[in-house]
Amino acid sequence: MMLVMSLLLAFIPLLGIVWIVVYGSITTVDGLFMSLILLAMSSILGMNAVFELRKKMTGSSTRTKVFGSPSATSSGLMQRGRVESVVFYESNVGEPNKSIVTLANGSISPHLMVFEGDMRNALPVGQKVEVTFRRQDGHNVLVNVDYP
Repeated sequence: MMLVMSLLLAFIPLLGIVWIVVYGSITTVDGLFMSLILLAMSSILGMNAVFELRKKMTGSSTRTKVFGSPSATSSGLMQRGRVESVVFYESNVGEPNKSIVTLANGSISPHLMVFEGDMRNALPVGQKVEVTFRRQDGHNVLVNVDYP
């Protein structure tokens, strides 16, 4: 469905360029810049269609398991690693505060995780942890921390 929509929306600006050429206003500054804008819109949507087509052709719906992909447990998702940093951000009124936690696992690049609330005391820097969390309303909520 997204492929068809992208192709349709990529075709509409090309009709606008044809209309500008037919009525002879391509030689004006307005016609030139309008054509460039319509061409840019069409190319962006066309590239989206190409990416959608490539995704369908390669069947990239299967996901590979790498570090950083949390594994599922009975109580939620689980992630292991050494805490490199915990940065706390206070949000505006009515929005939950957030902590950005960086977990590393040896030579593999570190993984960033965003949690709701202040995690500075729960996840001490330099400590190896096994974090269990759940996703709630688009946020990660800490369920349990084990220190192996």
